[in-house]
Amino acid sequence: MISKKSPTDTCRAESRRGFLKGSVGLVAGAAAAQLLPSQVAAQNAANPGMAQNLRNASTNGRPILLKDGIVLSLDRQVGDFAKADVLIQGKKIMSIGPNLTAPAQAVVVNAAGMIVMPGFVDTHHHQYETVMRSIIADGMFGGNQDRLPARHYGSVMGQTFTPLYTPEDARVAELIASLSQINDGVTTTVDTSQVQLSPEHTDACIAGLQESGRRCLFTYGANGQNAASKTPVELARLRKQYFSSDDQLLTLAANTGVTPEAFQMARAAGVPTVSHCQGGPNFNEPAIIKSGLMGPEHEYIHCTRISKELFDAIRDTGGHVSIATAIEMQMGHAHPPFQECLDRGIRPSLSVDVECNMTADSFTEMREAFTWQRAMVNERIIQGEQNVPPLLTSREVVEFATIEGAKCAHIDSKVGTLTPGKEADIILLTTGLNVTPLNNVPGAIATLMDTSNVDSVFIAGKVMKWQGKMVGVDVNKVLQEANKSAQGLIARSGYNNSLFDTCCSGPLLTGPQRAALKLEDIKSGRTPGAGGN
Repeated sequence: MISKKSPTDTCRAESRRGFLKGSVGLVAGAAAAQLLPSQVAAQNAANPGMAQNLRNASTNGRPILLKDGIVLSLDRQVGDFAKADVLIQGKKIMSIGPNLTAPAQAVVVNAAGMIVMPGFVDTHHHQYETVMRSIIADGMFGGNQDRLPARHYGSVMGQTFTPLYTPEDARVAELIASLSQINDGVTTTVDTSQVQLSPEHTDACIAGLQESGRRCLFTYGANGQNAASKTPVELARLRKQYFSSDDQLLTLAANTGVTPEAFQMARAAGVPTVSHCQGGPNFNEPAIIKSGLMGPEHEYIHCTRISKELFDAIRDTGGHVSIATAIEMQMGHAHPPFQECLDRGIRPSLSVDVECNMTADSFTEMREAFTWQRAMVNERIIQGEQNVPPLLTSREVVEFATIEGAKCAHIDSKVGTLTPGKEADIILLTTGLNVTPLNNVPGAIATLMDTSNVDSVFIAGKVMKWQGKMVGVDVNKVLQEANKSAQGLIARSGYNNSLFDTCCSGPLLTGPQRAALKLEDIKSGRTPGAGGN
């Protein structure tokens, strides 16, 4: 069982005791365990068929033993180890501890010098937009009450490109988004899908997810006319066709607004909800607070402009908050609400949001969360404030990116920690030039590492990446498909895209000023008669 307690002092004491279990201390133990990463790679590479052996093992039940790794289980009951083994059989973790005896016929992986930990969980990712990567890297987001350039997220992604997606564009985007995050150590995502232009688009999204082999909570959200009436019908179809079992990599949710009607619809359909909850003047908070429909099945994204009362209601009803720190700071959502959550005992998860603006790796999200919360608290300290909140620790943000994400996606009984009986969503991180000497494991992950440290990835016991290379993936083919999709969307839309200049410069316009623009003006990049800032 995973402890639900999270006070900082207890966290530090337990984590240190757990990490020293079975060793003489982090520095001494890790140093003894660590072969240089190049030596480990050379040993494993001595068997050129290892990747296939690992693939075969996951299907035929042959055990896999990850040997002598630096194990960060993130499960207080299991503990963390400077040198230990993880035994996998089928899709499950069987045991964790020092000096495990390798069962007969086990495939043994030398994990010495590598951090062995749960895969990251991303709780909010518009995967269909991945073929439009960095198309509006300088772009902003907002509603009618905000001042924005003519080219912003809504006018470019919402009005210009999304209506032109073909089902094949949707499939390719889902595939490359999933493979890219697997490559980065993100074993689970919550796909906030908003390209449901037709049932064929939805089926194509699911096909891309299935092809990738990744774990995903797919959130259906209808587009276009009669969206509210289409959603329950499509949820029923999808449940029957693709999601009849919850014991699979892909699970289902509804991508809805934060309204009593939407929550009631999802409850009737038997699915959780994932909802953008930025807040603002047109957001009817009293209706949802008084509805009696809030509960632990709901995920609330952003929460950057909501009231204290709604935060209290989320806490009191066991809801989950997903914070996309980098996007919220960059695009104008308002400040990431870490302190509002932490002050109430809400442990948020982390999310990447949109790749048309920002990278989709968890190292970036952890670092942004870590530095943002500490910057805000440190400023209060500098200003002389007494009784300030605790500073976030590296271990806490690693938990936000793993077990808190699993809770948000309603799969914490399956993944999020390395726990015997859970499924083996595991990543191996190298400790090379940018990390060695390794003196603190969570600190290295949260403050030093990047995607180049992701050596190997397992999802439900199946190896997906091995020694820095994707397994069973024709990467060049996927890249070609993604380029073709992006080029087709830009050509069909008539969007004037610059490879080198900013996408989104120009005066800041009010909602009525933007409404007066023609779509052709947005596509061309012209802002006629807009006036100044």
